[in-house]
Amino acid sequence: MPFPATSSFRSLPSHLATSILLNSNSAKLQSPILMSLPQNRSSFPRHLNRSISKAPPNSSAVIRPILTVRASTKTPSPAADTKLIAISSAVTIAFAVANRVLYKLALVPMKEYPFFLAQFTTFGYVVIYFSILFIRYRAGIVINEMLGLPKSRFAAIGMLEAIGVASGMASAAVLPGPAIPILNQTFLVWQLVFSAVLLGRRYSFYQIGGCLLVAVGVIVAVTSGSDTGQMLSGIELMWPGVMIASAAFQAGASIIKEFIFVDAAKRLNAKSLDIFVVNSFGSGFQALFVLLLMPLLSNLKGIPFMELPSYLKSGAACFLKLGGETSGCEGAPLLPLLYIATNMAFNISVLNLLKVSSAIVASLAVTLSVPISIYILSLPLPYLPDGASLSPFFLFGSLILMSGLVVYNIAQPSKEGSKSG
Repeated sequence: MPFPATSSFRSLPSHLATSILLNSNSAKLQSPILMSLPQNRSSFPRHLNRSISKAPPNSSAVIRPILTVRASTKTPSPAADTKLIAISSAVTIAFAVANRVLYKLALVPMKEYPFFLAQFTTFGYVVIYFSILFIRYRAGIVINEMLGLPKSRFAAIGMLEAIGVASGMASAAVLPGPAIPILNQTFLVWQLVFSAVLLGRRYSFYQIGGCLLVAVGVIVAVTSGSDTGQMLSGIELMWPGVMIASAAFQAGASIIKEFIFVDAAKRLNAKSLDIFVVNSFGSGFQALFVLLLMPLLSNLKGIPFMELPSYLKSGAACFLKLGGETSGCEGAPLLPLLYIATNMAFNISVLNLLKVSSAIVASLAVTLSVPISIYILSLPLPYLPDGASLSPFFLFGSLILMSGLVVYNIAQPSKEGSKSG
């Protein structure tokens, strides 16, 4: 479920924070197949293992796998931990910047076919996630009770993310590169509003203030200045609105995911719901709804319903660079495939950083990628040779937005005491 990552973790249990931040594009660090091993496995004393192994063939004794747990006697070095966190942070920032930049570059050759790209990437994630889910199910990590959770909630996630991804790609194909990271940060504002209204969460004064600064920064960055000084000069106002609405749909989906994890803890007797269950079924329904909503969403680009088959065929030809009408498709399929690969690498790196440090460190690392991405996207790039001019108003708005993100993230440790039950 591809979508540029936002810059905030909420103070949730680790499995919630990791799954909600990344708009469902989460993959576990090091080995996604072996993550979240069951936590209720037992190791038997040797004399008990012997007695079980000697039990008669018809005995009713239950034979369990022998698992020996040995505690390390080495104390982790603080210097080594600091170095690991620093390296992990640098890797996360690099992948976060690459993810944002390639999101825009992937849409350069597919500018006329954003809905084809949305469908292609969605189906790509379906194949990847369900393959991992199948392996984890065979390994006993995912159990039948997890697969039996109500599917209506996953359908709601899929519908919201389908609209969010398709509309986001449609607007990103038109918007200047530096404006995209700025507008995507409204995800944080929507997320705070939805969680307060739907989940009854309470936020501190600083967190609310941080969100307000984010909103003000977005407004200043994209609307202030003279017509020639505006970042969005010459672009229909509809497209920034579509990008902000896209962030709202993604935020709504993240709130439903949070509810699923909380509810699953009750249904599974306090067992942790495997993240790939949510990712897989969410991606599956997202692919379905992208297909079903294609006629409606295509109206944003003025594509009549009867021309959709021809549109998708032309999109496939552009992506694969087949046929004679591939002018303007330079960069495909390399750039879209690089975006998908980088997006998954970013998800893995941010989860790794979360594991070795904390949600605050991970969130601030992603936050730091915003101004770097804006600067890089303003430069002449391959397939974007013109670059973009950053007006003083845009830079001032970006500074306000960054201040809001920092204030919100720094205030997160106080959240636990401010939540409602």
